Amino acid sequence: MAKNLTSADEAGLDGLLVKQHRVLTRAQALGAGLTHSALRHRLRDGGPWQVVLPGVYVAVTGTVSVDQREMAAVLYGGPGSMVTGVAALWRHGIRAPGAQLIDVLVPDRRHRHDTGFVRLHRTTRMPDRVFTLGELRYAPPARAVADAARLMTDIRDVRAVVADSVQHGKCGPQRLTQELRNGPLRDSARLRQVLGEIADGVRSVAEAELRDLIKRSHLPGPVLFNAELFAGSTFVARPDCWWPGAGVAVEVDSREWHLSPADWERTMSRRSRMSSYGIVVLHFSPHQIRSDPRKVVSLIGAALESAAGRPPLGVTAVPAA
Repeated sequence: MAKNLTSADEAGLDGLLVKQHRVLTRAQALGAGLTHSALRHRLRDGGPWQVVLPGVYVAVTGTVSVDQREMAAVLYGGPGSMVTGVAALWRHGIRAPGAQLIDVLVPDRRHRHDTGFVRLHRTTRMPDRVFTLGELRYAPPARAVADAARLMTDIRDVRAVVADSVQHGKCGPQRLTQELRNGPLRDSARLRQVLGEIADGVRSVAEAELRDLIKRSHLPGPVLFNAELFAGSTFVARPDCWWPGAGVAVEVDSREWHLSPADWERTMSRRSRMSSYGIVVLHFSPHQIRSDPRKVVSLIGAALESAAGRPPLGVTAVPAA
C-alpha cells in the first residue's frame, strides 16, 4: 500500500512539482517522503505518474510537454547541467530546424550515457553564464549556436542559424568566433565557413549562396557584401552585393531570413534611391540563385560589361564591419 504522506511532505512534494513542471527524480521523490512501494504505486500501469527517462518521472498522464521534456533532460544530466543546441536556440528566440533530441551539457567527469530523447555532451568548458527559465537551465546563445552548428550536416541550416542570431542581436560574430576557437575542432568546418562568410560581410543564407555562385563563376571583382555607400557625406544605401569599380549592386529578395515585413517597404525606397545615383541595381530571389544560377551569372556579367568604361559615379563604399 502507498504510504500516507504527512502534510509537510505533501506540501514539499507539491512545491517541488510546481517548480519543476511536475517532473522529479527518484532521489527527489524519496527525499520528499515517498517510500519505494509508494513510488511504485504511483508509477504503476494506469497510475498518475510515468517514467520519462531512467530515474526521472513526470507526475502527469498523457503527452509530455516541451517544458517537461527539457526539465527531465536537465534533471537526468544532473547538477550544473544545461540544455544547449537547437532546444536552447528556440528558447533564445533564434530560429532553427526542428530536432528530436535535446542536447545537454554536463561536466566532463560525470559518467552518464545518452538515453531516450537526451543526448549528453561531456565538456571541460561548462559555460560561466547560465540562462534560466525557472528551474530550467540553458547555455548562452553563442555556445548554443556553436554546439548546434557542429551537429548540423547541411550548410544552409548553419547559415540560417548564424544569420538569425547575428541579425537579431542574440550574439555577435566575435563571440561566435571565440566559441569556434575555444571549442573542439571536430565537426567545426561548416561553422568556420559561415563565420568566414560573415567576415566578408555576408548576413543571410541567400547572400552566402550568391557569394558561392560568384566565386564558382569567376565573375570579376572586387565585390563587397553589405558595404555602406556614400555620395560625399550623404548615405545612399547598403546593398547586399556591390561591385565598386562598376557601380553595380545586387539585391537578394529574401523575406524569410533577411527582412521583416516593415523592412520590405524601406528596401523598395532604398533601391529607388540607388538608381537615382546612377547605380545599376539587379534583383534576384533565393529561388533564382539556387534554381537558375547560369541566368543569374549571365545577368550580372552583362551588367558589369555594360558598366565598363563609364565615368565614375562619385559613390564611395565603406566595407561591412
